[in-house]
Amino acid sequence: MRVIAVSTLKTFWDKPGRADSEEPLKTWYGEACRAEWKSPGDVKAQYGNASVVGNNRIVFNIAGNKYRLIVAFAYRMQIAYIKFVGTHAEYDKVDAATVDQS
Repeated sequence: MRVIAVSTLKTFWDKPGRADSEEPLKTWYGEACRAEWKSPGDVKAQYGNASVVGNNRIVFNIAGNKYRLIVAFAYRMQIAYIKFVGTHAEYDKVDAATVDQS
């Protein structure tokens, strides 16, 4: 998969108090770049705790479920669009199917 935009992840982990998200987000990024997911089922097979929320979006639990990552997928084009990364409190304030932080 081609992941757009890693800068969203970097901006997040560079914020004060969020350094603990850097390695888990880098790990997710590396795994996503190597993946060839063709459907939400493929993603769920690798990330059993991920939640499919509609609109081709999946929510990933990051850093032991401390953070949430929302990604929209264009499976045919093999592109993953990062739409949101935040704490649970921040996640609770957004609509996962429509949020666009990028």
